[in-house]
Amino acid sequence: MTIERRLARAGFTLTRDYPVAVQRVWNAFAEEDQKIEWFGAGDAFEPGEWAFDFRVGGRDVAEGKFHDGPVSRFEATYSDIVEHVRIVNTYDMWIDGVHMSTSVASFEFEPIDEGTRLIHAEHGVFFDQFWADGPNREAGSRGILETLGSYLE
Repeated sequence: MTIERRLARAGFTLTRDYPVAVQRVWNAFAEEDQKIEWFGAGDAFEPGEWAFDFRVGGRDVAEGKFHDGPVSRFEATYSDIVEHVRIVNTYDMWIDGVHMSTSVASFEFEPIDEGTRLIHAEHGVFFDQFWADGPNREAGSRGILETLGSYLE
């Protein structure tokens, strides 16, 4: 079988307001016991490999299998961390062992009167048969931020 080689790019920005202090939202990203509770958790996912190293140059891994579906693998490296202000990482995604994409993602934490505004911006490059998956990434990120919101409640 011949694989068609192509690239596609997709970018998006999502903004969410959470009714809790910046420290609480920050800790959900920065503390392993909290992050594992909301990132990649859920009944539709059988967890696999997990690694957490929250520091500049540190690496996170989250792998799991969707019930009756593919194995998803996320590998991130932290490029910049400013406590309570921002997190920037680059990450790669694989589906059933096939490299799907490489992305740069940022998370900005802003105190607001009602709690915290989180701004998530991302730019990804999608490879070969995954060239049309940019909109799915935005939808998936939207779902992760909703899961974070439920966790923070």
